[in-house]
Amino acid sequence: MTTNSNPQGDLTHFDATGQAHMVDVGAKNETHRIAVAAGTVRMKPETLARVVSGTAKKGDVLGIARIAAIMAAKKTSDLVPLCHPLALTRVAVDFEIDEAASSVHCRAQVETVGKTGVEMEALTAVQVGLLTIYDMCKAVDRGMMMTNIRVLEKHGGKSGDWSAEIQ
Repeated sequence: MTTNSNPQGDLTHFDATGQAHMVDVGAKNETHRIAVAAGTVRMKPETLARVVSGTAKKGDVLGIARIAAIMAAKKTSDLVPLCHPLALTRVAVDFEIDEAASSVHCRAQVETVGKTGVEMEALTAVQVGLLTIYDMCKAVDRGMMMTNIRVLEKHGGKSGDWSAEIQ
């Protein structure tokens, strides 16, 4: 049996001897858990114009990025080694065009009823959504920059609600 007390302090993915392990959530209560994450991809104005008009060479950039983000949330435990596989009950991904900043903002909300939170799934959705935009537009703009990727809020579980100070 592993324990969450360890020489690294509160880093729960290490046992008492400092070895990596998957956190034991067996004794935790199942609760409705929600996480919201966000991020931004900045690009040239002419690249953004292609995204908005739907004239990008590879097609509907935001539609494909939304599907990629949803699929990524469902596959998070395959990508992040110590994440628990979760039965997600909802994944919602929205994109907002910011012409003034020549950017696309991505926001993902992920939900489950379970024993562990969905912050990693929300972050993975945002990352892959933004990566898909990059992939679909890189032929015309290799200098795009993904930025401000973060958890905005989480709800449920023993630790309760949390919200970032800057949203």
